[in-house]
Amino acid sequence: MKIQLKRNTVIKLSLLSMIMLLGSCASKKNIIYFQDEPISTIAKKQDFVLRFKTNDLLTIRVSALDPAVARPFNLEAVSTNTSVIDAQGSLKMQTYLIDTDGNIEFPVLGLIKIAGLTRSGANALLKQKLTEYIVNPIVNIRLANFTITVLGEVNSPGTFTIQDERISLTEAIGLAGDLTIFGRRNNIMLIREVNGEKRFAKYDLSSINVVNDQYYYLAQNDVIYVEPNKSKIRSSNYNQNNGVIISAVGTLATIIAILLK
Repeated sequence: MKIQLKRNTVIKLSLLSMIMLLGSCASKKNIIYFQDEPISTIAKKQDFVLRFKTNDLLTIRVSALDPAVARPFNLEAVSTNTSVIDAQGSLKMQTYLIDTDGNIEFPVLGLIKIAGLTRSGANALLKQKLTEYIVNPIVNIRLANFTITVLGEVNSPGTFTIQDERISLTEAIGLAGDLTIFGRRNNIMLIREVNGEKRFAKYDLSSINVVNDQYYYLAQNDVIYVEPNKSKIRSSNYNQNNGVIISAVGTLATIIAILLK
């Protein structure tokens, strides 16, 4: 009778170990992206319009038929340090910082309000001011510090510089090496600063409708946070020696089972 009870104890220990292992398994519903029925066309197009804001760094190039006329309106790096040379071997342009009032200090023209404008709006404003000095001026504006940050349950978290000034949520996650198996697909957080105020939004990557979200395309300095799922949270509560303890218990149970034969 005692031997039977001991055997029952061994069986219970074995079942408990199996339950602990199976309990960490994630369901298909929690893993797969875009689970909705595929659609032939996207019902709503989300147009992304970049607007400049405080602390943006801009490169602004002014051109004209007569280069000498445009020269006073261009600031170029003059250092001999190789850090001011770009990949093509050209001299890098100096940048204009949009200050806390939304202005840049432009050569000859002085303070110009840029924050809140789109690229086309800023181009039009500068052209209007430059026509007093240049016939048919050409203005090329680029955002030099478009960065996004991806944190949490991704394979390569970090801050990434975006070269083409347009990036979607899924592209950002791709840059970060995709979500880990422990990342919650249906509760991804966006943190965005607008006029000094933090705003928050949530994404659900398990739905194909995420591509229609108003925040699907990211703005400069956006932060994406991928929340861990319940399995990861539970595992973080375990003692780091639990693996060794479970292994020892399993070995002990095996030895007991052998001795009871």
